[in-house]
Amino acid sequence: MAVETKTITYEEYLALPETNRPCEVIDGELIMSPAPSSEHQWIVNNILDVLRPFVKKRKLGVVLDSPIDVLVRRAPLRTRQPDILYLSAERSGVKGRAELRAMPVIEVAPDLAVEVLSSSDTRRALAGKLRDYQTIGVRECWLVSPEAETVEVLRLSTAAATTVNLFGIGDTLRSEVLPTFKLKLKDIFN
Repeated sequence: MAVETKTITYEEYLALPETNRPCEVIDGELIMSPAPSSEHQWIVNNILDVLRPFVKKRKLGVVLDSPIDVLVRRAPLRTRQPDILYLSAERSGVKGRAELRAMPVIEVAPDLAVEVLSSSDTRRALAGKLRDYQTIGVRECWLVSPEAETVEVLRLSTAAATTVNLFGIGDTLRSEVLPTFKLKLKDIFN
């Protein structure tokens, strides 16, 4: 017996009730995920504790955390929800709440997407996310591995996702998108 899957449109998606559960739409199919683990959220918050004030103090743009939808395409509908994203004011025009109010879904490419990996992440799913980020013009992605206590920094272009650096527990994370930003990995994982 075949299982029928109903696909949703962009307009139907916007009409759904607001939720704090992580979900993405892949080719019109709504995919709900379980809530992240407490360790996952700990790591996300440790990154946010440093990244958000850095961006805000310098008036560089905005930093948002999941769940927040990033539109990849309207038809068939595809959205992604990075754990953290950074929109530079210079590139996106987003400086704060006023611009975000007009954007129920992020329709501009983040400069940075941060993905905290979980044990359920497959290489195929991760490759799909990276391809989507490349397609829309995300410039940099951090792959944070709680298990290995590493952060892999990738430079994204439409042609490739290239590893710029792999930072370990004794290192200080640096970013091409935010050249003066520094974050000690021990502050992420400890």
